[in-house]
Amino acid sequence: MNNSKAGLLPQVTFGILFALSAKPLYGYALIQQIRHDSTGKVKLGPGALYGTLKRLADQGYIEELPFEEASERRRYYRLTRKGWNALSDELEYYENITRLGQERGLLHGGTITSRL
Repeated sequence: MNNSKAGLLPQVTFGILFALSAKPLYGYALIQQIRHDSTGKVKLGPGALYGTLKRLADQGYIEELPFEEASERRRYYRLTRKGWNALSDELEYYENITRLGQERGLLHGGTITSRL
């Protein structure tokens, strides 16, 4: 996925792909990981999560682990090559934006400095 053509990923999609970059996870663990990764700013409910997981699987960004590799009660998901590429493109965008923010003197200690 090339962000210059397709645009940025929705926040929930980015959160899921980013969380799965650490390791395969199941639904509730994904919710917890996303909350942790966003320092509590993104609170994802089961409805939004499972709808997005289905869409991402249908689009080929993630896949469910084969049954023999997963728990009997939980469905684990992992990134596909397409998912890794989309995440990489997105992180490259944010890396560039962060660099520009630093060059413009907007970032100080990880926060945006006020110009007012």
